[in-house]
Amino acid sequence: MSRNLSHLAGNKDFTENLFEKYAAAASVSGTPDKQELAQLAEDFLIGDANTLGAISAFDFLKPENKGKKVYVCNGSACLCAQTQDNVHEKLQAFFGEDEIGHMTCLGRCHENSSFHYHGNNYSGDSINHLYEILHEPVENEFTQDKYTVQAKTAMITAAPPSLEEWKEMLQSALDKDPKLILEEVIQSKIRGRGGAGFPMGMKWEACGYEEADRKYIVCNADEGDPGAFTDRYILNEQPQKLLYGMMMAGYCVGAEYGIIYIRGEYPESVRSARLAVEEFVQAGMAGENILGTGFNFHFKVVKAQGAYICGEETALLNSLEGQRPEVRTRPPYPTVHGLFMKPTIVNNVETLAAIPWILNNGGKAYSEMGTDNSSGTKLISLDSYFVNGGVVEVEMGTPLREVIYDIGGGFREEVKALHIGGPLGGIVPKEKWDDLLIDFGSFAQHGFLLGHASILSIPEKMPMIEYLEHLMDFASFESCGKCFPCRIGTRRAWEMLHGAHVDGKKISRHLFDDLLDTLQQGSLCAHGGGIPLPMRNALQYFGDELQEYFHTESVNGYNKNID
Repeated sequence: MSRNLSHLAGNKDFTENLFEKYAAAASVSGTPDKQELAQLAEDFLIGDANTLGAISAFDFLKPENKGKKVYVCNGSACLCAQTQDNVHEKLQAFFGEDEIGHMTCLGRCHENSSFHYHGNNYSGDSINHLYEILHEPVENEFTQDKYTVQAKTAMITAAPPSLEEWKEMLQSALDKDPKLILEEVIQSKIRGRGGAGFPMGMKWEACGYEEADRKYIVCNADEGDPGAFTDRYILNEQPQKLLYGMMMAGYCVGAEYGIIYIRGEYPESVRSARLAVEEFVQAGMAGENILGTGFNFHFKVVKAQGAYICGEETALLNSLEGQRPEVRTRPPYPTVHGLFMKPTIVNNVETLAAIPWILNNGGKAYSEMGTDNSSGTKLISLDSYFVNGGVVEVEMGTPLREVIYDIGGGFREEVKALHIGGPLGGIVPKEKWDDLLIDFGSFAQHGFLLGHASILSIPEKMPMIEYLEHLMDFASFESCGKCFPCRIGTRRAWEMLHGAHVDGKKISRHLFDDLLDTLQQGSLCAHGGGIPLPMRNALQYFGDELQEYFHTESVNGYNKNID
């Protein structure tokens, strides 16, 4: 059925997008009304159940969002910083409780106290200027956040070329055979920076082999991991590098359409990307017959509507088609059947933004940086517990300790663990910091996950049971619901952790381990399959602290306990 819906959505295709029509219909009250949904169903030749099922999966479209006027960030970084109760309390002086919603995450992890109002994000000291903000709900000094940007090896963080320089670079690239461009990308050995680490060149090559009347390049800018804001940095400060990378992907594989799917929690990034696209179009660097070369490439910036699962590429594609953002079974992969069932490349922001450096300096030069397993550089986000919180660019293979102390400046107060790579990443205790390199292989070897490389600090004052409960609550809320191990398992795990933390009900370690195994082995995607990792890390390294919440029991004659 979903494939049929994909084909139907593709009938109106690039310009008339059902997903964007949902957003437009919700713009007044926070959710589309039934008449609007019925009309959209008729216009796109699908059922009413399909439109209702789709909008009910997005935070900013579902009926529960009706009447919301302000949103409080409830991401993990803000939880650990313990700033959000104060934010909520101060907002209550101006808004009713039913007018206050939540967002996860606003990408203001470096200064916290984050909230969203009237299309703008605020953080830091802004909560103390509510009166001015509410009476001038426009982009102003209160919307601006400040963080450090440091680089040991500046590639993505290097100052961007001028528009004229971009034009010269683009002209030079389009004068070359696309196969030569692809060879450089393959030779660079760059791996996807969104978390999975899949070789970029291999993905481009696979899509290039496919024959179709239309292909798509989709930028996954749905950076939903709490604690991560490196993609936001690129979108806000370096969007031209992303656009150039998408165009080169299109040139290599024969795609003329590029979609930048930006999370709704990043309104400033949506504005920045649209402005950059317009500048390229005005300069003749996007659209039809670019720079007289005969190459066509059209951009579209799509604002997402609040669904963490859309960080998974197939759920993202479903949402673009106006479907419920559920994960697709694979194979077939998007390079064969992607958006509207057409061959599609889906790449992360940071991955695409590395392309200008690779093509200017050569794939070989890029491959010689970093390690054999992980070439090039990596952007890392450091939260507010770091003295130098912000964005860091380091060569792959850099020791984690160097990132923490030499670049990050250490911590403002005592920290007992780092949660690296987002909610599905590993919880790394102090005693392992010296063992790890910023490298996919190093993290995997030690039982962790580099992922997106966000670094979130868990302070000594944060009870580990409370943090684990928060993670499972997040995983349960954000599950797409398609497979029952994730849909049911994350909820059952949260109930166990919540019961132990709040009600004193001890957890059966045997049942908890069994549930984690079911999640890992039975889930359709990395959402359910990945959430057991931080749980197991915590049980392994913080057993003494968690002991009181679990009871020892005999299972088939084998004593299992927290150890």
